[in-house]
Amino acid sequence: MSENIIIVMIGISTLLGATGLAALLWGVKTGQFDDKSKFIDAARFDGEEELRDAAMMEEKKKARQKKRADKDKKNYMPAD
Repeated sequence: MSENIIIVMIGISTLLGATGLAALLWGVKTGQFDDKSKFIDAARFDGEEELRDAAMMEEKKKARQKKRADKDKKNYMPAD
């Protein structure tokens, strides 16, 4: 490849990278990534029933992991 082509490619990629960085900084500065109502909505729409379901699912997950660990211990056989 020609040196001129490589120089143009480096220049264009640097320009695109700088543009992307500038867009990211602008978005952070103007609050485009902030979600101010996330925690309020979570508290407002999270009822006792949903919390109970989440706790039950967590207990089931732990029981499955314990059962799997016990099963792995029972099937262990040392090498000959």
